[in-house]
Amino acid sequence: MPTETKPHVLMLSSSRMGDEEYLAHAREMILHHLSEELDVLFIPFAGVTLGWDDYLEKVREALPQLNITGIHSCDDPQDAIASAKAVLVGGGNTFNLLNELYKQSLIEPLQRQVSQGMPYIGWSAGSNICGNSIRTTNDMPIIEPPSFAALNVVHCQLNPHYTDYQRPGHNGETRDDRLFEFTRLNPETPVLAIREGTALQYTEGRLTLLGELEGFCFSGDDKTPIAPGQDLTNYIS
Repeated sequence: MPTETKPHVLMLSSSRMGDEEYLAHAREMILHHLSEELDVLFIPFAGVTLGWDDYLEKVREALPQLNITGIHSCDDPQDAIASAKAVLVGGGNTFNLLNELYKQSLIEPLQRQVSQGMPYIGWSAGSNICGNSIRTTNDMPIIEPPSFAALNVVHCQLNPHYTDYQRPGHNGETRDDRLFEFTRLNPETPVLAIREGTALQYTEGRLTLLGELEGFCFSGDDKTPIAPGQDLTNYIS
């Protein structure tokens, strides 16, 4: 009986941790996730003030071990995804990323490839689109995509770059306030909030938190800590 293929997805909270170099903390996690695969397709659509060619070079410099091709230079982006051995999706503005994926009819090809086990790695916006929708992104809606519905690789919401720091004297909503607004209106949909330097890995049907810092699950009126290495699969089942 054939083995069931399952998604193999790495969702990094950020491209940097503290003052480190670009993707420095993530490099080992990325290479481990890819195993021996070196040929990777890069999707730079979250880049807005950073041009896509410049974005591609930045990622190539950070990951010199890989042979990285930019999807924006491919004649047929849909075919490029269909034939990709692995995909990297960079951070930036989540709304622009999702809008471009819809504009080029790449949502379904990406979903299909990921469901068939193609390694997927995203950071920031590239992680945000792995949830049900992008409704818990931190980004400003600088463009209106046809829908907020995303790849739905994990059946929950994601909040990369999570922080519970509140600057003294600041009277605006905290991150917790905003996430609880979502869960109050969507009590059946949990939000997994992960700090910079950490990542969620979904492989072999199991979701875990990687890194040294705890994250949190927001659900209804509850905020529950999640520990590194903890099995989080129950949050998406």
